[in-house]
Amino acid sequence: MLFILLVPTLTFSQNRYDVVIDEIMADPTPQVGLPNSEWIELRNTTLLPINLQGWRIADGSGQSGAMPNFTLQPDSMVIVCTGSAVAALSVLGTTISVTSFPSLDNDGETIFIKALNGKIIHAVSYTSAWYQNELKKDGGWSLEMINSKRPCAGSSNWKASVSPTGGTPGKKNSIDAVNGDTEAPKILNAYTTNSTTIIIVFDEPVDSLSGATLSNYTSDGGLVFSGVTTLSPLFNKVQLTTSTSLNSITVYTISVSGVKDCKGNTISSSSKVKTGLATDALAGDWIINEFLFNPKPNAYDYVEFYNKSNKIFDASKLYVANRNSSGVISSIKPLSNVPWFIFPGEYIVATDDAASLALNYLVLHPENVLMVSTMPSYPDDEGNIIALNFQGEVVDEVKYKDDWHFKLIDNAEGVALERLDANESSQNENNWHSAASTAGYGTPTYKNSQYKQMDAIDATIAITPKVFSPDNDGYNDVASIQYKIVEPGYVANIVIYDAAGRPVRQLVRNGTIGLTGYWNWDGLNDKGSKLATGTYLIFTEIFNLQGKKKQFKNTIVLARKF
Repeated sequence: MLFILLVPTLTFSQNRYDVVIDEIMADPTPQVGLPNSEWIELRNTTLLPINLQGWRIADGSGQSGAMPNFTLQPDSMVIVCTGSAVAALSVLGTTISVTSFPSLDNDGETIFIKALNGKIIHAVSYTSAWYQNELKKDGGWSLEMINSKRPCAGSSNWKASVSPTGGTPGKKNSIDAVNGDTEAPKILNAYTTNSTTIIIVFDEPVDSLSGATLSNYTSDGGLVFSGVTTLSPLFNKVQLTTSTSLNSITVYTISVSGVKDCKGNTISSSSKVKTGLATDALAGDWIINEFLFNPKPNAYDYVEFYNKSNKIFDASKLYVANRNSSGVISSIKPLSNVPWFIFPGEYIVATDDAASLALNYLVLHPENVLMVSTMPSYPDDEGNIIALNFQGEVVDEVKYKDDWHFKLIDNAEGVALERLDANESSQNENNWHSAASTAGYGTPTYKNSQYKQMDAIDATIAITPKVFSPDNDGYNDVASIQYKIVEPGYVANIVIYDAAGRPVRQLVRNGTIGLTGYWNWDGLNDKGSKLATGTYLIFTEIFNLQGKKKQFKNTIVLARKF
């Protein structure tokens, strides 16, 4: 009989998720109705009592002292806090204290509980976005788990408390509900830490055994894996070791199969992820490709970058910035706080709010949207957008003005500026055009609606296209006058005439030119008004100070939709 009485007291758990963190009070101020103290709540998800003696709470900066001899009954909760908060919290529910209780960051961190033997039983990596409520994330409300039987579901299983007091310490959560888990793990990205180590990141914790099964991973490019480990404390990453070093500037594709989450959902057999060795970006490798500086009300600025090189970059080592009133680079922000690889030809968008971006524009590749907390300020009239590499070097910069927009746009609010040619200068205002109306006035994460790369030409002057329609629909909106000369030092004048021989636009006046280049015409006259449909003559004169001169006459048709 004595043995039976001692069993509940001496029962210790060694299994993940037998006890879970199911409520977190990270920011108790301003108070709603609960004591002004940080705490977490633990819940026993099993049918057996579990003794918490010797267990600890840990975060990235350290761990607490050991928990006392306390038995957590089946399907019961206990509040864990620092010693000074016990008196206030114990009136709300069963409470125990630990020394060196971790300071819980308001905007998120990783916290976990460790059993007496050091095994991690549950980990949570929360952010303020988990509240799903702009008011409540500012303090006074707890984060509650919706379904304690889905301990590895992440943000989809958490929400701000709806209790009038701001939380339910020691009691059933106010948002407790059935929240089934039928979703298999998905790969978020993969990165390398050195030439033989690859980290694959999943969107949720995975089963340790299946995550660490070597046969679940294969690769192209001749890579052979010699080891794999599921990484704690979140178990949402696996570390692969290769038997040979990766080649630089080579993109490898890893295939993953057989990996399960904690509910047994198995990853798709077609799951693949790219990786390689990242290098630092140089000028010309990483360019500003599109930007929005005058967003709609309640929307946000965004900057799109393009990797025009054959290299791999790490977003955590790339920065976006502006210049202050003194012209000094300021407001420097990393594109990512964690490693995130960017591959050749990819478009990456930096913005404050990915959800807002998706509401206002078609985002073809949401995985390529990186949220940057408190983006640098980009004024509505003019400003500087700067891209920096890991060494702090400026790899691209655009000093924009609002008059770069298409002149016939009545209201440029919510209209992005798109780069026309990735190979032309970032600071050439003729290389930028308002995003097409047919593309929703912005193309974040994919090819620009106004993109056009200048073709090499044999003629000295060439006009493309032969028929253009400047209506901002993304198709032949701009006429380009391309030139090619064989020696430097020339100056150009361009005048456009209508069919009656009347000058309607002085496009270029004594403009110095290089060996190759182009000018754009938007179909407007000198007063910025629309010109009528019809045929126009483009008269170009090129001369130098040595008296050499050449003139060209080219025709173009201006068409408009009615």
